[in-house]
Amino acid sequence: MRRLNKKKALTLVRELDAFPKVPESYVESSASGGTVSIIAFSAMAVLAFLEFFVYRDTWMKYEYEVDKDFSSKLRINIDMTVAMRCQYIGADVLDLAETMVASDGLKYEAVNFELSPQQKIWHMTLLHIQERLRVEHSLQDLIFKSAMKGSPPAESRSVDSSTSLNACRIHGHLYVNKVAGNFHITVGKSIPHPRGHAHLAALVSHDSFNFSHRIDHLSFGEDIPGVISTLDGTEKVTTDANHMFQYFITIVPTKLNTYNVAADMHQYSVTERERTINHAAGSHGISGIFMKYDMSSLMVKVSEQHMPLWKFLVRLCGIVGGIFSTTGMLHSVMGFVVDVVCCRFQMGIYKPLKSQEDHPMKMQEEQAAPPADINLSQPVS
Repeated sequence: MRRLNKKKALTLVRELDAFPKVPESYVESSASGGTVSIIAFSAMAVLAFLEFFVYRDTWMKYEYEVDKDFSSKLRINIDMTVAMRCQYIGADVLDLAETMVASDGLKYEAVNFELSPQQKIWHMTLLHIQERLRVEHSLQDLIFKSAMKGSPPAESRSVDSSTSLNACRIHGHLYVNKVAGNFHITVGKSIPHPRGHAHLAALVSHDSFNFSHRIDHLSFGEDIPGVISTLDGTEKVTTDANHMFQYFITIVPTKLNTYNVAADMHQYSVTERERTINHAAGSHGISGIFMKYDMSSLMVKVSEQHMPLWKFLVRLCGIVGGIFSTTGMLHSVMGFVVDVVCCRFQMGIYKPLKSQEDHPMKMQEEQAAPPADINLSQPVS
């Protein structure tokens, strides 16, 4: 009984076979079929190879939500050079609540405004990158992928003692409240004041005013090596002593999460404006560099995504099955077309079979018909 049950089970399983085996004696090989098979296998190999590169590649996913963090401090990272001596200028921050932020984290370093040949090459490269970023926004994804965790390397500048140091490099960081504020560099050192703050500019000669500047780096939040900000590499040169440069900045909180780094950074957009101060012509103001920033209420989440393994296998099976089916249909269609063109396809191919079927009927009629020389009228003895 057990053997019978096993045989029934095997018979049932064989009946459910969706891949029946065709004996080799019924399989006919052809040169055209072999050629199509070579093309099909080559296409499979190429597409599978390309699909593997797609599987290894990653892309950036952007999500937006309301920024609910309003109690933390905002870090401002700055590195810029002003074409004035350090004792003549001062930098500080005044926020919307008229709170003056201490600028203890900023350092003043006497340098030359003109760059060395190596620095000029780097500056031109940075400007070229900024130009391409404005045209090809997808390059920003590549910059996010190349970002690394850790503090940026300290930049060392060689000072040429043979020339006079005619500029001041201001670099460092500040911590401010997450409200709108104004970071500015103007004539004179800042002094505390009951109603705000003031700059002691009475002892500075008007002829020494020159607010030509170069922004090597300006970012908000955590400083991440490899990330290029909007104003990095900006250079403004003026010949007027009384000149005002204004930057209106909108800061967007950004959470970056890639396979290399996970950090809280801030992107920003900027609008620039500059004008000459001429009170006689009605252009009032204070000479200096003013960066007015404001916080956006939206936060951007940037995460690096990768194709899962199961999806890669499904796409690979689709490539193999699709090529097999497509090449099989194309081979059949091309064979039919060749037969039609070469007149091999005969509509009356079944006529000989019909004549063969009619031939036995004629034989039967001939056998049934009497001979012509027999006289039916004579009696048979």
